[in-house]
Amino acid sequence: MQVVIDNLTDRLVVGVAEHRTRIDELISSHSHAWTIERMATTDRNVLRLATYELIDRSEIPTAVIINEAVELAKRYGTDDSGRFVNGLLSAIARTTREGGAPTPAPIRD
Repeated sequence: MQVVIDNLTDRLVVGVAEHRTRIDELISSHSHAWTIERMATTDRNVLRLATYELIDRSEIPTAVIINEAVELAKRYGTDDSGRFVNGLLSAIARTTREGGAPTPAPIRD
């Protein structure tokens, strides 16, 4: 039996949880100076959420995803969180959405 998830928040949480290994690999491959474990918890989770959206929510413009993530990071993270999240997500977006490297297939099941 397949569970129907109709709440956006639930869909995002489930999507990140189901594909966390792949998402973390993407983040790690673009983060040259930081391991996932060294990232601040808030930054790491904002990056996971936004990376999932970049991969799986093609109907949402890249700029919207990045801007929302940066605002979350600035509001709940450190003074440097906004810049950190912006830079990392911009690099991820270039490879997942703008043809810098082969675009991964959407992670819909």
